[in-house]
Amino acid sequence: MPKTGFSEALDELLEQDTRYDREGYLFLRDSLEFTLKQKRKGRSSEIRHVTAAELMDGVRVFALREFGPMVPTVFNYWGVYSCGDLGVMVFNLINAGIFGKNDNDAIDDFKNGFDFHAAFVAPFLPENSPRPIQHSHTIERVADADPERRLP
Repeated sequence: MPKTGFSEALDELLEQDTRYDREGYLFLRDSLEFTLKQKRKGRSSEIRHVTAAELMDGVRVFALREFGPMVPTVFNYWGVYSCGDLGVMVFNLINAGIFGKNDNDAIDDFKNGFDFHAAFVAPFLPENSPRPIQHSHTIERVADADPERRLP
């Protein structure tokens, strides 16, 4: 049986779960590579595993480097609204055999990663600018209720 490559495995994943854009998964793969490179700096041995917290920090730094103030726009286009979404994507990649995991890894590790507004919007607000009102409720996305339906 021929080994499935990344692109083929991703195609199958996208057929099963349409909530997230292909580019978001490619970005997540690149973020993992970026995170691994950051962890290897100054170490002689190769590092093969990244925790959820380390990956989320790598995603945050890499996204800001790649997209600057456009991160929220790009992530919204991909269907990514929180670290929880990134966790679902990571576990989709794990289930597709693209990413690996150890026994301690859990999808819940991603739920409290970081606040998207604080990470991706606040750094670009002018100094002395009042912070916009933050609503205390969570908006339920249609895609969460029905994975076949994507948000625009």
